Amino acid sequence: MRPTIDIEALGFDAGAHLLVKHALLDVAPGGEIAVTGASAGWDSQLAAWCRSQGHSCQIVEQDGQMVAHVTRGHVQAGRWRGAMHTGHADPALEGAVADHAQPRWGLAARGATVEAGSPAMHFRLDQKSEVWAGRAADLYAQAAAAQWDPETAIDWNAPFELPDIVEDAVVQVLTYMIENEVAALVVPARFLGQLHPHFREVQAVLAIQCADEARHIDVFTRRVRLKGKEPALSTAGGQNSLKTLLDEADFSVAEFLLSVLGEGTFVSLLQFLHTHAPDPVTRQIARLAARDEARHVAFGMTHLASRLEQEPAFRTRLANAVQSRNDALSGTSGLNEEVFDALILLAAGEFTPAAIATGYQRVQELMVDMAEGRQARLEKLGFGKDAAQQLSALHTRNFM
Repeated sequence: MRPTIDIEALGFDAGAHLLVKHALLDVAPGGEIAVTGASAGWDSQLAAWCRSQGHSCQIVEQDGQMVAHVTRGHVQAGRWRGAMHTGHADPALEGAVADHAQPRWGLAARGATVEAGSPAMHFRLDQKSEVWAGRAADLYAQAAAAQWDPETAIDWNAPFELPDIVEDAVVQVLTYMIENEVAALVVPARFLGQLHPHFREVQAVLAIQCADEARHIDVFTRRVRLKGKEPALSTAGGQNSLKTLLDEADFSVAEFLLSVLGEGTFVSLLQFLHTHAPDPVTRQIARLAARDEARHVAFGMTHLASRLEQEPAFRTRLANAVQSRNDALSGTSGLNEEVFDALILLAAGEFTPAAIATGYQRVQELMVDMAEGRQARLEKLGFGKDAAQQLSALHTRNFM
């Protein structure tokens, strides 16, 4: 016996279709339900709705009452004819993430069924091989859990007074770091707008990286202004070095230059600053920022590992990018002289010949640590030891 529902005086312009739709879910395609109603024109409204949804509807009179016999159709028979399937929400399922994200999937959630006729939305980065990172979901979850509030994570009222020369050194280093963090924000932000939403895990990682960098810029600037100072010097060489990152059009190459080499080097710099900062506020900022930057490096590494696993020859492209960037910057002076001197002073701890000598040695050790860190990451990406050492040495003297 077919199920019967009574929609009573509820019209289809007031939601009666929901009752019919719910009842149809309990029968298989080809199965029938009976519908009765009491509102004016309910039968013709039902018939029109059934046509739009791909169901058949026959109106008959039974015992002086109009009864509709509705046969459930297949999804493809109604408005969802030609609908597109978009993989699965869970990236771990087989076939969940497509090799090529289709323009007509648009902004739909991955796994959704997209109605035919949806507008095409063209995203330049629509190939899985160009953007995917196997650990992206985990890295985003870690980043979301590790977000920190500058108002509560940093004790801005911690008492300290520094000699003017030391305060100026802090301001100069942070001025340099601000412009580098701006580059580290702009690069992922640019690619974020080009990335097909089908790759939502990567999209989420890039978005939270932008949030991290915006927060770093904010706290570095607040520390600069803490004692009433303005930002210090920005050199043409430093700006030229960062411009090469902004000009890189390939997502993987940009991730390699920015995250694997540049931000990886910056982690060492932030750890150095945490160790040698002359005040508690700068130490807190450096520790928190280093933790964020380490996640950015981890994403770059996992993305490059995914791409190189599928395309081993891409290592040549990466090596050529390092060489080309080195060639393009050969006429620049490298690290801002004022930044270099400021790092020596901070590492020295005091303004005496012996202390300055110690500070200079510590900065030299920092640069060795940076180079060895770059080399280790390059070897992890499959470069031979000699090639990794050479590429590390070619990395910009401006650190980022």
